Amino acid sequence: MIAPALLMPEIVALAEAAGAEIMRHYGSEVAVGHKADSSPVTIADGAAEAVILAGLRKVTPSIPIVAEEAVAAGHVPEVGDGPFWLVDPLDGTREFISKNGEFTVNIALIESRRPILGVVFAPAAGPGEAGDGAGGTMWWGALGHGSTRRDAEGARAIAVRRRPAEGAVAVASRSHRDQATDAWLAARGIGETVAAGSSLKFCLVAEGRADVYPRFGPTMEWDVAAGHAVLAAAGGRVTDLDGAPFTYLKPDFRNAGFIAWGRD
Repeated sequence: MIAPALLMPEIVALAEAAGAEIMRHYGSEVAVGHKADSSPVTIADGAAEAVILAGLRKVTPSIPIVAEEAVAAGHVPEVGDGPFWLVDPLDGTREFISKNGEFTVNIALIESRRPILGVVFAPAAGPGEAGDGAGGTMWWGALGHGSTRRDAEGARAIAVRRRPAEGAVAVASRSHRDQATDAWLAARGIGETVAAGSSLKFCLVAEGRADVYPRFGPTMEWDVAAGHAVLAAAGGRVTDLDGAPFTYLKPDFRNAGFIAWGRD
């Protein structure tokens, strides 16, 4: 088994380098293209992914890398039964385009179909999430080693909170909220919601600022793996809609719905 904590400093540095590449393009108008699934893509997505791929190949040359833009271009590695990386170089491209700050760099290591290491980096200021923009905010977590948030005020351990009997808070997608989400929340009497983009939703639950994050629409594994790892290391969990553990290496790396939970 890989010792994920030993890799963490290098993966944090890689996420920072990718974030710096994204921020080179953030203040300017960038051309927006569209992939085969109609999702937007910019030059920043590819530039950040190139930084991460080069770094991971140096750090762990024998571990396959499944990365969003590479897969979109038809480059899908043979993963097999061993560990593999899942990379979303710019999660929340819509948020990047709209310049609201709520986008992240996601890097996760999967072993035995579960995330054992994850780094989520928000390089730009976002409402209540990415600090004051001075270096952004980083979350990381590793199996058996807890989770950490680092921002302009320093680094601190984070953990999920126990869900209150009344007044539970849900976090929902800023760009993809749907009627199924509203119905699920209403059925459970959850009236307060916080909107956020990208993997920030997992991080809000991981640091105890929200209790649950339901997602009913489709996602890809690289969208959620890093946030899942941070949440799991902070004491939370992710299940499918039937309550079974949420696992990885699904066909085409495509997810159905899931629920990210804090502490019961």
